[in-house]
Amino acid sequence: MSARLRIGGRRRRARQRGIAFLLVLWVIAMLSILLGSFAMVARTENLQARHLFDTAQARYAAEAGLNLAVYELRKNDPLQRWVGDGRPYVFGYGDAEIEVRINDDSGKLDLNAIANGDPKMLERLFTSHGVPLEQAQALADAVADWVDPDDESRLNGAEIAEYKAAGLSYGPRNAPFDTISELQQVLGMNYELYTKLEPALTIYSGRTAPDLGFAVYDAILAQDGMTPECAEQIVAAQQAMQPGEPLAPQTICDVTLSGVASGGGLTYSVKSRAKLPNGASTTLDATIRMGGINPAGRPYVILRWRDGETS
Repeated sequence: MSARLRIGGRRRRARQRGIAFLLVLWVIAMLSILLGSFAMVARTENLQARHLFDTAQARYAAEAGLNLAVYELRKNDPLQRWVGDGRPYVFGYGDAEIEVRINDDSGKLDLNAIANGDPKMLERLFTSHGVPLEQAQALADAVADWVDPDDESRLNGAEIAEYKAAGLSYGPRNAPFDTISELQQVLGMNYELYTKLEPALTIYSGRTAPDLGFAVYDAILAQDGMTPECAEQIVAAQQAMQPGEPLAPQTICDVTLSGVASGGGLTYSVKSRAKLPNGASTTLDATIRMGGINPAGRPYVILRWRDGETS
């Protein structure tokens, strides 16, 4: 009997030790999960903080690029002034590398002025991006109908009746575009086409035709009788003009370009991209108007401001 009791006691103690061992294993597993969770949270917060810091640093560097562009554009000597034809200007600012591209808006297609003046230019712009002629004509007339103050539809255009027939809850504005992005609301426009057109458009120059000395490729190609080959030659001639090295005026495909690389207007679209050594980058895309000192103390007025991609 005593032997049987001893054996039973040993079995109970063995079971108790086994249970205690399992409890220890469970506690260790729970602590490991908790520590792993804390480590992951700490790492995530550290990455988020680092990303915010890098983004802020790159953003302010990009703003520095914008302000340097303004400084260079305000130089009195046109031979030293930065050129608004889209060429890149690259420089360092602290640890960041900044690339600035400036486009004189006088070299873009003014959406409001052209819609009221020569919608055919818009038609040529659309067809240059692969839009079929009939569809391009309808879209150009729809843009003109969006801007004009009446409710009478053009031959291929669209007024309120056409918008309702398309199932849209709005109609044409019958007033000038307030922003370029408003073009997406015009009947027949889609986002894919809009993103291709947007760099060549403005609402700030007031010109019925772009200044080809500073015009972007799409704006050049939209001119009557222009071919892709001629447009490429004009862009190449623009890029060949260097500040401080005036060239003789030259005629390309019946287009005469001045031999001096300077500015054609007071409104510029500036894209400033700052990249840090670790690869983080920020792009600012702004349209500014030069001249005078505004109430904010700046020598320019911001007409449009967009924070671009951040990586």
